[in-house]
Amino acid sequence: MATRLVQINMKARDEVALGAFWAKVLGWEMSSEGPGVTNLEPPGVPYPDPSALFVDLVVSAEPKTAKNRVHVDLATTSPDHQAELVARLTGLGATPVDIGQGDVPWTVMADPEGNEFCVLEPREVYRDTGPIAAVVVDCADPREMARFWGEATDWTRHEVTDQHASLRSAAGVGPYLEFVRSPDVKTGWNRVHLDVRPYPDGDLDAEAARLRTLGATAVDLGGVEIHWRVLADPEGNEFCVLTPR
Repeated sequence: MATRLVQINMKARDEVALGAFWAKVLGWEMSSEGPGVTNLEPPGVPYPDPSALFVDLVVSAEPKTAKNRVHVDLATTSPDHQAELVARLTGLGATPVDIGQGDVPWTVMADPEGNEFCVLEPREVYRDTGPIAAVVVDCADPREMARFWGEATDWTRHEVTDQHASLRSAAGVGPYLEFVRSPDVKTGWNRVHLDVRPYPDGDLDAEAARLRTLGATAVDLGGVEIHWRVLADPEGNEFCVLTPR
């Protein structure tokens, strides 16, 4: 058994406005599955598909209080493209931010609700990922995180070191999932998290149980009834296990 990474989930004070921002950034379409939820989908790509991680924005009154532990990196194809994208994002409402990155070739920005993201300089490894080059997770132990997520999903491990690890869909398409060593300590719920989904012939509870044997823990939602399962990875990052599809 295995799950698939299918989408990125972002909390938002105004999910429609923030969804409109990210739809313009990515060149994707907007829809809604219900009140308080905005969905972003790449045009012409069926859900789920390994070529893309779809984006769900869910309304939340919780304030952003710290740097996000999970963020997206945007791909560019040339120095001119990078500069043009930064300028376009600024026009859409993004702002440059200093998170202590120092002199680096990429640009760190924040969306209109303060969620950090990076506009990368051109890199050959991201030439075919689509607009999202990678989803990046700050962590204490990249090797252990790569071990867990590699066994939890059908994604293939690529680089694995003490400082950085990366995975990608077994189909060799779409964005990367990357883990970067960081001294920062997790505080509170992540405003950005990953959603995984079993294959159509999978079983939700059996898959959640398998993930717990790999090192995941159940998250207590205080009796709230939902049709998916909320777990945390070995470093406490929440993620959702959705129904098979």
